[in-house]
Amino acid sequence: MKSLNKFLYTVLVISLFSAVSIFATGNREEDIVENAAPEMQDYGWSAPGFSTDFSRMLIDPAGILSGGPPKDGIPAVDHPSYVSSEEAGEWLSDNEPVILVRIGNEARIYPIQILTWHEIVNDELGGVPLTVSFCPLCNTGVVFKRSHSGRVLDFGTTGRLRNSNLIMYDRQTESWWQQATGEAIIGELAGDSLDFHPSLTLSFAEALETAPTADVLSQNTGFSRPYGQNPYTGYDSPGKQPFLFQGSIDPEWDAMERVVVLMHNGEERIVAYSEVTDEGILQISIGGDPVVLLWTPDTASALDTTRISDGRTVGSLNAFLSKALGNDLVFSRISRDRFTDGKTGSIWTGSGTAVEGALAVEILEPIVSVQHFWFSAQAF
Repeated sequence: MKSLNKFLYTVLVISLFSAVSIFATGNREEDIVENAAPEMQDYGWSAPGFSTDFSRMLIDPAGILSGGPPKDGIPAVDHPSYVSSEEAGEWLSDNEPVILVRIGNEARIYPIQILTWHEIVNDELGGVPLTVSFCPLCNTGVVFKRSHSGRVLDFGTTGRLRNSNLIMYDRQTESWWQQATGEAIIGELAGDSLDFHPSLTLSFAEALETAPTADVLSQNTGFSRPYGQNPYTGYDSPGKQPFLFQGSIDPEWDAMERVVVLMHNGEERIVAYSEVTDEGILQISIGGDPVVLLWTPDTASALDTTRISDGRTVGSLNAFLSKALGNDLVFSRISRDRFTDGKTGSIWTGSGTAVEGALAVEILEPIVSVQHFWFSAQAF
């Protein structure tokens, strides 16, 4: 019975994953086989329509699997438009997860309900070209600077996965990039890496509290999708196995445990949500700097129920340099979503914004912290 349930679950996920590209045009299966490079067919996947230099490959091609959709079958948003937070509130619930990106005095909010169906948004904020990406299968929300070696790249989806994670490609060289790490793994740029830009994963309500005038990515993407619905219902339930993942999973945590991978000054560290949820705070040193992780409880899972707004609460965990105006700060939690620093007694939100006290309106500097599931973080 367990084997049958696992088979049925796999069939269901494959069907749902393919449904993401239901409106896209692509090669038929027989064309894929006919046009595939022989060396690719040997590994059970092919690359029709790509001009990628497959002689430059830094990974074992046996680890690449087809996720179902063809090249650009899950279409990136290349011409994003925006609405005000008031307009977005008509279709975006307070508890829905979003990615908040700041550059200088500008801020923008990217709802996961849109990223789930497109996975990539090629954008520009504050004059900086950015790619905002989200892989539902790994829960990895990552923001990259897409200026690279003197040119601006824009990205699309290959339809291929490695360790369940999205493999992107750039349209300038058609090199293939691992979304979780920002590393080019195949093609002309193999061995290069994109620069991360720090971002926050929050509930929509939390994002508005810290950036009330931020624009919000519009549902007017140029594509027809059931935004607000989750095509991977039940995917992140405890005990579930990740889709198309071939590696071993360290039993330290459940495969679908939410974690963040912190990267700062050349040092990396994995922190699980469960290490922080009881106290709401974790203070560590990384890359020679004091860092505080703040957890708040009100964000819904985007991968639980059919409607994202009905998803179970999983909370948000974000990491910041624990410094403001030259002061090293030590924090404590004073309520479910409020914190205070012992030096000035100012009151802070989980988004790292002071809302009361001597440091009011100050904002803690976020460090690069990539959201993951545990299986994905330990694989990469």
